[in-house]
Amino acid sequence: MSEVREQINSKVAEWREEGKADIIPGVLFIDEVHMLDMECFSFLNRALESDMAPVLIMATNRGITRIRGTSYQSPHGLPIDLLDRLLIISTSPYSERETQQILSIRCEEEDVEMNEDALTVLTKIGMETSLRYAIQLITAASLVCRKRKGTEVQVEDIKRVYSLFLDEARSTQYMKEYQDAFMFNEMRPEVTMDTS
Repeated sequence: MSEVREQINSKVAEWREEGKADIIPGVLFIDEVHMLDMECFSFLNRALESDMAPVLIMATNRGITRIRGTSYQSPHGLPIDLLDRLLIISTSPYSERETQQILSIRCEEEDVEMNEDALTVLTKIGMETSLRYAIQLITAASLVCRKRKGTEVQVEDIKRVYSLFLDEARSTQYMKEYQDAFMFNEMRPEVTMDTS
């Protein structure tokens, strides 16, 4: 198999030199990159040295954390040799106006009619919890609206789905309050969430 790969690579290189072919690298996006282990990082390091290496975009929300498969701590859970090769772009949270605009666009994409007051409440929820959670409430609120034979999502619909579906913080709080009531609670350590 490696012989076939070498033949293909040499033919492509020949075509490139003759001007018959151009190689356009692809884009590889890896979300939650801190979940990869050392073997994966070694593969990525080797792949980046290839002539046909893709543009690599990685995303993570971790600070200093353990590199999976090792006992070493490092920024973003990435090996230092790979980290040294990267351009790091930090992101900042969306403003309230931006959050509202994103939610409004998402409503349009999902064909959900939502009045201004409901969108304002949903925006507030998105700012206090997460944008992902607020986006997930759109469809649920639309279903509640449809069930009551409405044509436009109202504040009451948003409040209803907010009470039915918990965000991460409320879910964690619920687990802490009622952990004694769950099966096998004596074997489970205290529930903690790493939000870094």
